[in-house]
Amino acid sequence: MDDRQLLESIRDLIGRTETSDDCAAFPLDNGKKILVSTTDMLHETTDFPKGMTEWQMGWMSVAVSLSDVASCGAQPTQILVAAGLDRAERLKPIMEGAVACAKACDAKIAGGDIDSHTELTIVTTAFGVVDKEYYCTRSGAQPGDLVCVTGRPGAAQAGLDGYSGYWENLVMPKPQVFTGQRIAHSGATAMMDVSDGLAISLYDMSEASGVGFDLRENHLPLLPIADAKRYFLYGGGDYGLLFTIPQEKFVKMDVPVSVIGEVVEGDGVRMGDEQVEKRGYAHHID
Repeated sequence: MDDRQLLESIRDLIGRTETSDDCAAFPLDNGKKILVSTTDMLHETTDFPKGMTEWQMGWMSVAVSLSDVASCGAQPTQILVAAGLDRAERLKPIMEGAVACAKACDAKIAGGDIDSHTELTIVTTAFGVVDKEYYCTRSGAQPGDLVCVTGRPGAAQAGLDGYSGYWENLVMPKPQVFTGQRIAHSGATAMMDVSDGLAISLYDMSEASGVGFDLRENHLPLLPIADAKRYFLYGGGDYGLLFTIPQEKFVKMDVPVSVIGEVVEGDGVRMGDEQVEKRGYAHHID
């Protein structure tokens, strides 16, 4: 059973609204602002590729949570880091990487916990704030909107598979915090990151918004590698932003942004006459 199936088994217990996005939302300032929060757990054997340094592990651990905050259009404020350590000497370089990632996004490490563990495990919890009018979720996409993505999905998977030049995309993902805010201020109707792969993220957004997506194959920003379309659609580990926006509100961003399709009535994800397969990265639990 994968993590999406497990989540579905408890959604009625917690609430379907509460489990529809990567961040929880809480009203602030009489509802004028939204406090968002998110948490992630990374294990060495399943989440940190061999060859990573402890500094990079710390950076990545913070980056994955800050990416969720970015997808809401929010400015991150504080991050809590809980480390289950198999060796005590690993803590300092991990935290140096964590602090560096937080600072790069104008946030700070504000506390956490330290414990022993048989396997290195890092849990990060991030908080951010956004004006209510700019708060983005997965559920606002409207027929006629453009479908857009930042960066070039597939780069992290290419790095994992040994393609030269993409290793840093894998081990030092850059949370699109400031770009996410600009996208939100431009009028995005829905947004999320693509950490589990573009195709599965499109399906997640399709289900949350009650719409379908038509992709334009000749508009995909493919990597110059073999089997590039497969990497683009199904490669995990990238932390670019997938968003929808009315055509008249689309503007150039401060990072590469590609218009890859259009929101349509219905459901699912198509490219030309073909249905895009619903798959991506998932944790499997026996």
